[in-house]
Amino acid sequence: QVQLVESGGGLVQAGGSLRLSCAASGSIFSINAMAWYRQAPGKERELVAQITSGGSTNYADSVKGRFTISRNNAKNWVYLQMNSLKPEDTAVYYCYVVTLPYRANYWGQGTQVTVSS
Repeated sequence: QVQLVESGGGLVQAGGSLRLSCAASGSIFSINAMAWYRQAPGKERELVAQITSGGSTNYADSVKGRFTISRNNAKNWVYLQMNSLKPEDTAVYYCYVVTLPYRANYWGQGTQVTVSS
């Protein structure tokens, strides 16, 4: 079993920055992809950013140029640096990982990000 613990959420004014962190622990042989999703009230969960084990990244169009995903493979951590935050970025942000060799996927408990106008 794998546990994901997120931190770094909170309340920030529009234009501000936050850095989310997610630590993966437990029975981990290897982690393939790591990602951040978010879910705003009344909306479906959506992919924000993902990063492969090789460092390739992919971002939602709405966050390109403002958010940066990174990872520490040695420590099994993933980060999301969020700059120029907008009220529409308000959501619960979830960490997501896919482990090898069986491509099992795991979710964190979520961390609230609130951006005030």
